[in-house]
Amino acid sequence: MTKTVIEHDFGGYATKVGLKCSDGRTITSAAFAHMDGKEIPLVWQHVHDNPENILGYAKLEHRENDGTYAYCYFNDTPAAQNSKLLVEHGDIKYLSIYANQLKENSKKEVLHGEMCEVSLVLKGANKGALIDFVNIKHSDGGIEVLEDEAFIYTGIDLEHAATKTGQEIFDSMTEEQQELTLSMVKKALEEGASVEHSDGDGSDEDDKDKNEGAEDDSTLEHKEKDTMTRNVFEQGKQEASGDARTGAVLTHSGLSFDAVKTIWNDGIKMGSFKDSLLAHADEYGITNIEQLFPEARALNQKPEWITRRMEWVEILLTGTRKIPWSRIKSMTADLTLDSARAKGYIKGNVKKDQFFAVASRTTFPKTIYKKQKLDRDDIVDITDFDIVSWLWEEMYFMLREELARAILLGDGREPDDVDKIDESNIRPIAMDDEFYTDILVVPTNVSPSGLIEAVLRGRNNYKGTAPVAFMTNGVMVDMLLEKDNLGRRYYNSKAELATALNVREIVEVEVLEGAMRDENEIQMVIVNPGDYTVGSTKGGEITKFSDFDIDVNQEKYLIETRVSGALISPKRAQVVVRTAGTLATPVVPTFVPATGVVTIPTVTGVVYKDQQTNVTLSAGAQAPLDPEESVSIKAVPASGYYFPHNFDADWTFTRPAA
Repeated sequence: MTKTVIEHDFGGYATKVGLKCSDGRTITSAAFAHMDGKEIPLVWQHVHDNPENILGYAKLEHRENDGTYAYCYFNDTPAAQNSKLLVEHGDIKYLSIYANQLKENSKKEVLHGEMCEVSLVLKGANKGALIDFVNIKHSDGGIEVLEDEAFIYTGIDLEHAATKTGQEIFDSMTEEQQELTLSMVKKALEEGASVEHSDGDGSDEDDKDKNEGAEDDSTLEHKEKDTMTRNVFEQGKQEASGDARTGAVLTHSGLSFDAVKTIWNDGIKMGSFKDSLLAHADEYGITNIEQLFPEARALNQKPEWITRRMEWVEILLTGTRKIPWSRIKSMTADLTLDSARAKGYIKGNVKKDQFFAVASRTTFPKTIYKKQKLDRDDIVDITDFDIVSWLWEEMYFMLREELARAILLGDGREPDDVDKIDESNIRPIAMDDEFYTDILVVPTNVSPSGLIEAVLRGRNNYKGTAPVAFMTNGVMVDMLLEKDNLGRRYYNSKAELATALNVREIVEVEVLEGAMRDENEIQMVIVNPGDYTVGSTKGGEITKFSDFDIDVNQEKYLIETRVSGALISPKRAQVVVRTAGTLATPVVPTFVPATGVVTIPTVTGVVYKDQQTNVTLSAGAQAPLDPEESVSIKAVPASGYYFPHNFDADWTFTRPAA
């Protein structure tokens, strides 16, 4: 009786020959050679006191001058299957063994040991093996039996059984299994063949001979009810309708066993059985080969949206203050003027009145909407997903993005555009009057670290509390990548950078990319969303409408909101802008390792400096470096110039050893 071959679930080295452990011991080739072919338990984290921790078994293979390899097999327990998923997903990558009866010589070479089990472990050693021996006393020059156990970690990633190639899988079969597989493929292909059917007049003698005497349910003339697609390996009924017999797949002659074997072997080499069939189509007389392969299937039930990043929309909109009326009137009294200060009194003098100005502004509501339509025929014909719900979803989140954009930046349309959201109805924070939004101007050539310093120094003009910094990914990354003279980053996360900027949070806003105020590039908008007020009366909230136009057979959809929005207190926001300038892009200096010569290029608007001394370097070849000497060079924008965001403008060059 032939034994069933079970494919191992994964493999890995239990031990490696010649690896030195942290205590100086080395595993020899002979240490576990006698374990070749033995099966030992596969457990979890060396825990032996619970049978649920037994995950299966490992079959050991001694590899001369290499180590002991473990082919591991999971059992069907829940714990084992869970561990199998962890291994397949890559969450668990390391093996460890538990061994006892260890013997070593005076050179600290482990000569013999008994493996008791193999364990899946969360982490292996950094390099090689790690053997934790306890209470070992050495004899003088002799071989000692170590009574204490050891845990041996290889630190080598596991290998999944799924990594086997098709050729390896086929070669691992017995000759009988290979013949059976090829016979099944041949049978499947030939069962898909037609025999050059006529239109049913019975004149085709081959048809008559081939179907003569066959059972009704196995002939090529099937009833219309048998139209389901079948597995090509399925034997028995051929489920093709009689009206579809002209759709031939194979010629009448079929394929020989050798032809099938050739196609199979070439498919393994090519990595695709389909490609092999196509390659041999003319040679073996295969027609309409595409019928053997399934139709393409969509991975998603409905189209996937391609959008800008939307996280900032919810952060801004949910953070704003909402009021139940749509006409917002704000009144302020400026007490910062000298005339509003309290005064000292001199006996006998007339006391003076104080003076201060009261200002107000009113913001009226604006309707923001999105409108769509669909032909009813399309709604009826599209059955893969609910297109109406899908369309409402698009309209809703695009309306909210437009509202958030109008609040933070303005919609960006020209003033005479009929679709523009008027900035007197929803007042954009970044573009608001200086009375409400403070403008902090930084130089064109400000460095990322200089930008942080400017923001902190300019914070005294901001009167809000707990602000959020809205900025593009490019501006944020520029600051995150700032390094000291040793190449260490100042800030390792957005949270650390937020702390440095003295803001509650950093929020990336894609629509701020390239945004300008007064011809100056906006770097960030600093505001507490709670200081911005959004007003709407009953009925002005986001509302959906739909209607059917009987004349054109169309469903029409409308989603809209009627709101107003404004900052109502002075200096409750701050916009940081960089003065207008000219874009300059640094060129990397050239370096010849053999001579150690660095050559500084000439680039308009770019200044090159020694990063250690901050000394400006002249263009041209520099003094050669000594062997193993290094130099770090950085590029900074000249006055009136600036660099593109996310540009690496510092380099380190090292001359190799002689």
